[in-house]
Amino acid sequence: MTVLSTRPPATPSIAAPGIRHLFVRDLVLKASIGVYEHEQHAPQRVRINLDLAVEEQGRVDDHLDRVVSYEPLVRAAREAVSGGHIKLVETLAERLADKCLADRRVLSVRVRVEKLDVFPEAASAGVEIERVRT
Repeated sequence: MTVLSTRPPATPSIAAPGIRHLFVRDLVLKASIGVYEHEQHAPQRVRINLDLAVEEQGRVDDHLDRVVSYEPLVRAAREAVSGGHIKLVETLAERLADKCLADRRVLSVRVRVEKLDVFPEAASAGVEIERVRT
């Protein structure tokens, strides 16, 4: 005996392209950073976190050119900290945000830069900024 369903047949769910979040978490690098005299003579550890809201351009289908790659972002962070002394973590965060927004598909970026060895009582001290494409 066949039982007939009273529910309408399911329609396939087709979602419109949306926002993809690309992130780099807890990238720890040595940087010459700080305003104090003792900070200008020895590199110190910084932790960098990036979170990008990326406009999807349709299906990825396993094609690298259809996504924003995190590898160039890590490379840009390495270059930024190795490019000479930086006084403020805010300056480093702004430079990283600019690098992320260079790709027109990036709608917004949140950048966190933390100095890890500033205060023995604290895990870190730093700044987090968010920039939105205008």
